[in-house]
Amino acid sequence: MSGTSKQGRFTSLGTANGAFPLRRPASRKSPGRTSLCTRSPLRGSPICRGFVWFWLAIVLLVFAPTLPVYADPPENYPFLSYDDGLKQARAQDKRIFLYFGRLGCGWCDKTNKESFSDPALRALYINHYVLVYVDAESGKRLTLPSGERITEMELGVRMKAFATPLFAWLEPDGKTIAKVAGVQTVKDFRDYDRFVYGGEYRAKDFKQFIAENP
Repeated sequence: MSGTSKQGRFTSLGTANGAFPLRRPASRKSPGRTSLCTRSPLRGSPICRGFVWFWLAIVLLVFAPTLPVYADPPENYPFLSYDDGLKQARAQDKRIFLYFGRLGCGWCDKTNKESFSDPALRALYINHYVLVYVDAESGKRLTLPSGERITEMELGVRMKAFATPLFAWLEPDGKTIAKVAGVQTVKDFRDYDRFVYGGEYRAKDFKQFIAENP
């Protein structure tokens, strides 16, 4: 792309993010002319803005992979971090609902939209559990009940969260009661609530409970 103006001729340099204009002198008879950016940096010059955006894009491409990126829990739920959740569960003597998700998890998104969007289910789980969300691929550190410091990713490995979403119901001290991986319906979450909150897990496993209480 080219054009002319009283400031000189412009040409375009292609980049991965598009094109931006570069200025070149209209004639070699003006060697003493300085660039527009040198004379008045970022003072309305498209050339200066182009250079700034170009180098900003380079910086982001180089450093973005090293920046921490975390997945988000379902909306409108008071999910806590692992450490804060265990602290609150012990203080309230309340069981924990632990959700392992990760950034870009399509099945997590499906469960969030089709199950966790249900108002009655939201009220049920907020009332019955301390809600904890963990990013199964995160390097964020947490403290186990034993005092050991590990990352959220390491916790996922220990709890076999090799596929997401994975849901676990825990005792206030962090001991696992039950866990299940994959997309769960509203009925599935209600069934697990009956099993866990009703204390049925103390006498039987989940399969036996569902067979007897469909």
